Amino acid sequence: MGLIKKTHFILLLLALLTISDVQSQEVVSWEPDFRFTWSDFKGAVPVTSSAAATTASGITYRFSTFYENDELQVDYKVFAYFYPTKSWYKPKLCNNITLLHEQLHFDITELYARKLRKQLAEVKFTKNVKEEIRKIYKATIRQLNDFQNKYDSETNYSRNLPVQERWVKEIEEALSER
Repeated sequence: MGLIKKTHFILLLLALLTISDVQSQEVVSWEPDFRFTWSDFKGAVPVTSSAAATTASGITYRFSTFYENDELQVDYKVFAYFYPTKSWYKPKLCNNITLLHEQLHFDITELYARKLRKQLAEVKFTKNVKEEIRKIYKATIRQLNDFQNKYDSETNYSRNLPVQERWVKEIEEALSER
């Protein structure tokens, strides 16, 4: 095998290993009855972090297009996921209130997944569907991050119990709306 063919083979092999690693990553889809336990947090605690816990969650989507009666149709799916191997906690600093705080981070992710679904349902797409969806997705992720930061700030990372309780009620109500 020539040097160029070996290089292409190695690059292809690395690409396949990377793809399979991402695809094999443990994920948990948001479900109404799913509640965290500390055993769900399987990631390594970063040595330099001052946080008590971190919930790694995110929104993903996929879509396809087709024509029906000469009109472009978009079929999409949006998911809120929790990533156990990227989520972690420090047992000496955490309690049930901390766990509830982390649960709300995942629940907030689901709220923004719903917002993304709603926005996609309301859009009249052009032939530039991929870019239009990407733009809506990026804006939603920015809003989600801002909202997550507001939640942490207002609750002082679960330490302000009255505010934490208010957030619990507000998020539960928002999730119960259909």
